[in-house]
Order: sequence, then structure tokens, then C-alpha cells
Amino acid sequence: MTSESVAARPDRRSANQLLVSVGRHGGPWLGVLAVLVVILTAAETALPAVLGRTIDGALGRADAGHWLLWSALLIAVLVACDVADELGVANTAARSTAWLRRTTLRHLLSARLRSVVPLSPGDVASRLVSNTEGAGGAGPDAIAAITSLVLAIGGVVALAVIDPWLFLTFIAGMPLLLLMFWAFAKDASELSERYLETQGEISSRLVSALYGARTIAAAGTTELESRRVLTPLEDLHRHGKGMWRAQSRITAQDTLLLALLEIAVLAVAGFELSRGRISPGELFAASQYVVLASTGSNAISSLTGLIRERAAVARIDELLRLPAVRYGSHPVPPGTGHLRFREVTVRDGEQVLLQIDGLVVEGGALVAVVGPSGAGKSQFAALVGRLLDPDEGAVLLDGLALTEIDHGALRRAIGYGFERPAMIGNTLADVIAFGDRVASREEVTAAAEAALADPFIKRMPAGYDTPVEDAPMSGGETQRIGLARAFAHAERVLVLDDVAASLDTVTEHEIARALTGAMADRTRILVAHRASTAARADHVLWLEAGQVRAYAPHQQLWEDPAYRALFESSDSESFAGSLWDGHP
Repeated sequence: MTSESVAARPDRRSANQLLVSVGRHGGPWLGVLAVLVVILTAAETALPAVLGRTIDGALGRADAGHWLLWSALLIAVLVACDVADELGVANTAARSTAWLRRTTLRHLLSARLRSVVPLSPGDVASRLVSNTEGAGGAGPDAIAAITSLVLAIGGVVALAVIDPWLFLTFIAGMPLLLLMFWAFAKDASELSERYLETQGEISSRLVSALYGARTIAAAGTTELESRRVLTPLEDLHRHGKGMWRAQSRITAQDTLLLALLEIAVLAVAGFELSRGRISPGELFAASQYVVLASTGSNAISSLTGLIRERAAVARIDELLRLPAVRYGSHPVPPGTGHLRFREVTVRDGEQVLLQIDGLVVEGGALVAVVGPSGAGKSQFAALVGRLLDPDEGAVLLDGLALTEIDHGALRRAIGYGFERPAMIGNTLADVIAFGDRVASREEVTAAAEAALADPFIKRMPAGYDTPVEDAPMSGGETQRIGLARAFAHAERVLVLDDVAASLDTVTEHEIARALTGAMADRTRILVAHRASTAARADHVLWLEAGQVRAYAPHQQLWEDPAYRALFESSDSESFAGSLWDGHP
């Protein structure tokens, strides 16, 4: 899924609000920069006048020594402000970037899985890393732009104080300058958005290529895939070149216009000097103030930065507007893991993916969920622990709707084991202990023993303390680590979504014994594809086309040819397993 497929499309008002928030989270250095604006503006505005008085003093019109000391003091203040400004910009940008990354990552992890799962990992990584860094300078650039504008206004006002004709001469060119700025901002904004979108597209293609590297190598399509990944580079080059041209154009136009205005102002100032209306020191001050008034052009650089930051923030804002899961505040009520599905419907647009009403799973039951591909098995498993919310209806745990249960309480009550578990943690023990409540070492060991992971973990270089990157594991071993994590955290309901896919028959049988032994005090939901797994369950939930076709013991359902046909594509041991367990 590319950047064009993100569920939440651009919202300019929301993006602008986020841009302001990014700037506000620059930390205490943002306040320092704001104070520097005042000091810098005052010093820069005062310096030409003081230097002018110094010149007049040297010509015998004032006390030169007094004004010379003031000039030295103002120059020292400006140097100190420049040093403080460098420190402030770096620290403010770093703090803003860190806040934006934390906020975005936290929201992504709390968003509805239905919204997050379709996103391209490469595009999301581009937004979280590159775009957040690009947006971090919003505060400093805004302050820099304000500083340039305030200094320009100060210079214009000073010209008016020296002589009204100098003021009128300079502002005559302002409408044209503002028109150039407006056209530049419009072009640069569109180009920046396209540039960042293309970056996200390249990242998305690269991650997908890395994910399928073995397939690409086996197919001998390395060169073809390289061209596919790099195809958007032409667009990236075009957008980047367009941005450079726009900035070069506004810089050239601005430089030419301001040079003409400076010449015009100095010509008028010379004429006024010849008439005796201004002094030589005021002529010098006017020459400096016209330069100061021209510093508004420095805002181009800051404006360019703000445009890029606005485009980056817009892409982050799309992620922040993904709907988040809202949890209740109630603890899990007393019970044994009793589940009830009340008028539950899951849709994808107009299509009904799953519809269940009145299904009751007794606490402590072992239930196998079976059905053909697309029947709704994974949706059912996700509903049990609120990894998916129904579009209609409710799922109740021991009489209380899952939506009313506190987040931490729900995650401690219901644990999941997946076909491809993620190894999150520094060591193998950390992976198993990972959860809302960190499991103790005793719980980690007990869970690993139940999942048959303890023997191979002990063979690792440092046992349970072996770093994950130093512990090469097969698919089956990885699944057993994932099972151990689920065993260690599921206090009331255990959901296993096709976890036996990479397990051999003997290991699957031993884990099934653990499910009917050490884990028997919990409700256990198993998405199953093997007859042997279904045969061990108390009940089988048979799903077909998103509907419950039957909910009954395996022995009873085995008499139905359509039920037996579900397992015909499984390997021969699956069928043999059902016979071994004593079922026809």
C-alpha cells in the first residue's frame, strides 16, 4: 500500500494545527528563541542609528566617544544572540522531532488494526523517520521568518523617521514583492508534497523488495526488481528540480527588486542630504536601514523551510487521524472466561465478512475454529480479544462487553499466539516476558516448558539470556517462543491463531497435551486446519462464508461429508491423527 492508499486523506486545517503543535513542543529553547527575537530586533534596529550618530560625532556634530561605546555594545549583543540562536535552533528542532515521533508511533500502535494493517511498512517508516525530522524545524523556521519580517518593518519605520520620502520610495515596490512571495509559496507547497509522496513510494517499494528478497533471487529478477524500485526516481528528480527552480526564481526576482529599491532610496537620501534635510550620519543610517528593510527577503529561506515542514506534517497528520481504539475503565468481572457473541457483524464496506448471534463459549472450554479459506476464522479470533471490533453487536467476557473493559485488564485477561510471532525483546526471556505485565523468570520458564521451548532455549549460548539476534531459530522454534509468551500472559482466555502451522506432529501433540493440562483452567480458542487438532477440542466452531454452520463436538460433525472435506487438503498425518485419537 502506497502513500496514496492511506485511509485518512490530507486535511489542511488539521495539518496546520499539527504544525503549530510541533512548533510549540520545542521545549524551553523555543522561549529562548522568542526572547532573542526581541533582543535581536531592538539591537539590529538601533545599531544603524547609533553608528550614524558616531559618524556625526566624528564630524563634530555629537559626542563620538559616547556613541562609539554604544556601537561596540550593540555589536557584542548581536554576536551573543547569533551564538544563542544556533544552540536554540538545534535543541528546539531535536525536541520537536522527538515529540512528533513519539506521538505518531504511540498513535499508530493504539490505532485500529483494520486501519493500520493495510499500510505500507516502507511508507510508514518514511513518514516516521524522514518526515518527522523534516517537520522538526517548524518552530525555529517560524521564529526566523518572524524575525526577518520584524526587522524589515523596523527598517521601514526607521526610514520614515529619518525622512518620509525615503519611506514612500521603499514601500512603492512592496505590492510586487508580496505578489512574488504568494506565487512562490503556492508552487513550492505543491512541489514539496509531491516530492515527499514520491519518497514514500520509493521506500514502500524498497521494503517490499527486501521482504521478498529470496523470491526475487530464486526467480532471477534482481535487475527487473531494481528497476521497479527505482522507477519513481525520475519523478523525485523532477519535483526536486522544480523546487530548486522555484526557489532560484524567487531569489533572483527578490534580489533584483530589492537592489532597485535600495538604489532608489539611496538616491533620494543623497538628494535630501544635498538639501540639508538629513545629516551625513542619517544618510549612513538610511543606507543601513534600507538593507535592514530588505531583510524581509531572508524570510524566503524560512518560508521554504516552513513549506517543506508543512508538507511533511501533512503526511504525519494522515497517520494521526487514523481511528484509535477506545477502551473502557472497568476491570474484568469475576468469571472463568465465558464468551458470548451478541448480534455480531463484521463488514468490509458492503460485504459481510462475519455474522454471529447467540454463540456462547463456556468458560474453560477448548474450542477449535475451522472452515475454508475466507470463512472468517481470523476475524473471529481477532474479535475475541478486541484486535478487531465488530461493526455491529458486542462480544462479552464473563457478562461484560469488551469495549467497557480497561486496556491493561483486557490485555492481561486475553492472550494471543500467532502463526508468525514477532520477537520483541533483547533476549529470549524478554520475548516471552513481553506484555502489559512483565512476567517473572519463574513464569517465563514455566510457560516455555509448557510450549516445549525450554529444551532448545537451554541449548542456546546464554540460555534464556541469549540475545535474540544471536539465537537462530527454525520456524517451529519461533512459534514455540510465541506460544510461551501467550501461555505466560493469558490469565483467562488464550487465542491461538493457526500456531501449529510450523510444528511437527509430535510437538503439536505435546503442546495439545499442555492445552488440556496446564492451560485447562482457561478458555482456549484454536484456529485449526488439522483434523487431529479439532478432534482434541471440546467443541468445534464450523464457519462457512462468514456464518456459523455448526457448533458441536468433532465426533458429531465428522459424520458430515462436507465437514470431512475441510481436512482433505491437509497432510496425511492430520487424517491419521484423527484416527489415532479414536474418531472415524
